[in-house]
Amino acid sequence: MLIWLADWLQQFDTGFRVFSYLTLRAILSTLTALLIAVIIGPKMIHWLQRMQIGQTIRDDGPESHLAKSGTPTMGGLLILAAIMSSVLLWADLSNRYVWVTLFILVSFGAIGFVDDYRKVIRKDAKGLIARWKYFWQSVIAIAVAFYLYSNQQNPAETALLVPFFKDVMPQMGMFFMVVTYFVIVGTSNAVNLTDGLDGLAIVPVILVAGAFAIFAYVTGNINFSAYLHIPYLPLTSELVIVCTAIVGAGLGFLWFNTYPAQVFMGDVGSLALGGTLGILAVLVRQEIVLIIMGGVFVAETLSVILQVGSFKMRGKRIFKMAPIHHHYELKGWPEPRVIVRFWIISLMLVLVGLATLKLR
Repeated sequence: MLIWLADWLQQFDTGFRVFSYLTLRAILSTLTALLIAVIIGPKMIHWLQRMQIGQTIRDDGPESHLAKSGTPTMGGLLILAAIMSSVLLWADLSNRYVWVTLFILVSFGAIGFVDDYRKVIRKDAKGLIARWKYFWQSVIAIAVAFYLYSNQQNPAETALLVPFFKDVMPQMGMFFMVVTYFVIVGTSNAVNLTDGLDGLAIVPVILVAGAFAIFAYVTGNINFSAYLHIPYLPLTSELVIVCTAIVGAGLGFLWFNTYPAQVFMGDVGSLALGGTLGILAVLVRQEIVLIIMGGVFVAETLSVILQVGSFKMRGKRIFKMAPIHHHYELKGWPEPRVIVRFWIISLMLVLVGLATLKLR
């Protein structure tokens, strides 16, 4: 929005041209989202407390979590508000990729909101029934996948980039829609499973979003994309603003979510952020790299799948509790140790993902 105002003001002062620079807008996007989250955070937390929107803690979980009962949840609304405000202010709103990303953010956030509402307001422990949650996630993901496939302007938009191989980019055709569906829905639920400890999910989200800002920048720059042997997709450049807004909003939320948390993000935040990371991976053509950088999310999801599968097939559990972060808690690790070590692993995986840009 402000980029249009700056373009108009250039006729009076050429100094306003500086706001057309992507790097400056990326910095401003980060700071805007961060300040919005930090400023309105206390008021939102107070409102959530006044409305008695508190987290319900599972009886079968680690005993240390029982003290968290009643901590305000649905703090993801703070993240979404900060991201949307920053993107609407600093992004080029004529870019369809920006709107596709915001659509995923808001629609998956709406699914999470209904789930949280049922749990904390209507006191329904099951929340939104799983099959309905997956149904609406699937409807949205399929609709977006079909839109992207039917509106492609460059064959590279539906090609699969294989890390470490500069000449391996098979054209997926209609299989692109299948991949897009699983990436969006899978990442959304993976982040949701990871969101179980104070600050555990938001830092990997910040790190992956920051990495995708770099991917979006080089993919949308004809010189860098040629140098790195990756497809040139000009529309991806504006996704830098979305990614940096996620980083800023995530840092602002972490201010209140760090151990011991004053607020939890809830499904409204985790489902929305996960789905957004998924669509970003699709748009910058880095679905496989997302699996690497989001290794913490992958491990959390696999631990649940293996736990359930093992119990159903053998009657035995592999882990003390799933997702896997609870396993380490029950082994005696203090919560902060689990959180920080998972952060370190996430940082290492993100650096490996970024290395794929050059190691080809």
